[in-house]
Amino acid sequence: MSFLAGKRALIIGLASNRSIAWGIAQAMHKQGAELAFSYQTEKLRPRVEKMGAECGSQIALPCDVTSDDEIAALFKSLEQHWDGLDIIVHSVAYAPQEALQGNYLESVTRDSFRLAHDISAYSFAALAKAGLPMMQGRSGALLTMSYLGGVRTVPHYNVMGPAKASLEANVRYLAQALGAQGIRVNAVSAGPIRTLAASGIRDFRKMLAAFEQSAPLRRCITIEEVGNTAAFLCSDLASGITGEVVYVDGGFNTIAMADF
Repeated sequence: MSFLAGKRALIIGLASNRSIAWGIAQAMHKQGAELAFSYQTEKLRPRVEKMGAECGSQIALPCDVTSDDEIAALFKSLEQHWDGLDIIVHSVAYAPQEALQGNYLESVTRDSFRLAHDISAYSFAALAKAGLPMMQGRSGALLTMSYLGGVRTVPHYNVMGPAKASLEANVRYLAQALGAQGIRVNAVSAGPIRTLAASGIRDFRKMLAAFEQSAPLRRCITIEEVGNTAAFLCSDLASGITGEVVYVDGGFNTIAMADF
């Protein structure tokens, strides 16, 4: 039997078939989960609805994660479809493009710092808080997407580095807060992938080339590989795992220096 059979998952952040969220959606659908999706704007709605249909889902609901009112409305609408929720996947990150250029100190501003943390980190806690009533008593799981730039400096990643560090701390504190209710909280730290979000990072192709040369597996990873790990972490097979950041990066995070 598929290991997510009977589970209901809400996926936040699906934007294209190149996104990590799409890899997660496909993997969870393959393992038998029922899926629901959110979309940020009306422009994205048809695209999200089409991809959702490919995963057997007819549930696509609006949500701008910068608004507590919209987050509350998301779960109120979801209650019209489901009487409970097992999984929330948070695949959302943002910083203004000008903050991802050049030197960190030269590009960072109060507004870009606030916005990056609000969307990339705080929204995970906001979704957990609003979704908790639907998840109680179901041994649920929350999952978010991080990156090595949260613990090490990466060229041009800039303000997103502190935002991802905040997100990873969020994972640990949420795991502690929700553990007594049987709800687990984890993150996947994926290697660089050609996604829409990554396209805003300067010299991203050079980053991919350096990654492929240095990673123990000598290749980039795929959204399918991230999706499979995410599906596992949100399943009962991972019932003893919480508060963790799991790397899916071909081993890149383990090296101090590439071969020469």
